[in-house]
Amino acid sequence: MTPLQTQATEDDILNILALDTSSRAASCAWLENGNLRGEFFMNAEIKHSQTIMPMVSALLQSIGREVTDADLFAVSNGPGSFTGLRIGVSAIKGMAMATGKPCAPVSTLHSLAINMLSVNGYIVPIMDARGGQVYSAVFHAQGRQLTRVCEDMAVHIDDLCKIIKPYAGKPIMLVGDGAAPWWDYFEKKGLTVDVAPGALTHQRASSVCSAALEIVVDGKEIDAAALDTVYLRLPQAERERLNKSAQG
Repeated sequence: MTPLQTQATEDDILNILALDTSSRAASCAWLENGNLRGEFFMNAEIKHSQTIMPMVSALLQSIGREVTDADLFAVSNGPGSFTGLRIGVSAIKGMAMATGKPCAPVSTLHSLAINMLSVNGYIVPIMDARGGQVYSAVFHAQGRQLTRVCEDMAVHIDDLCKIIKPYAGKPIMLVGDGAAPWWDYFEKKGLTVDVAPGALTHQRASSVCSAALEIVVDGKEIDAAALDTVYLRLPQAERERLNKSAQG
């Protein structure tokens, strides 16, 4: 990522428009002066290309704001659904380029962990990547302060069990679309874990806003041209092509 030459402070960023299209659910949110003014969330399995911009338009109309009022555009840029990430990143790039405003690329796993910021203990975001693979990371939350324990990764579920095993006996909270499906697997491995409740399991644009504020404080907001997706692994079509090539 390329930082902007002129780094902002948290006080400089008054209005943040954020999107998340990294999974089945889609959402957009507007943060103003540190307060969430509005959030639209949909988990209806409708194509994000059909829903996200109408959601943005409806959100802006509801709170009486325009795209040009945004000081920063934030988006979950990975890991996640290859198509979903491209849609969200492209939408944010377009709005940021049109207005000349900076962007905040947010780790999907980081924003998921923020959903559970009130929990004291280890937070493990899990996104299903199919075939026993997951996207994950480990964070530690204490007193509403979040500390990253390890970087985002694409790993087999068995390897993730080994990674979090040292924290056995301490509070471990799973969050994300892979949390409930893999809960019993962790239990069978002797790891006692909890699963985030209800809507907190999903990625939320409001949490993307919170992560974006941290990016601003660290001076890591970027120009729209530098915004890109982070997949962590090759798309399925590319993996299949490489497998066929390896087999002769």
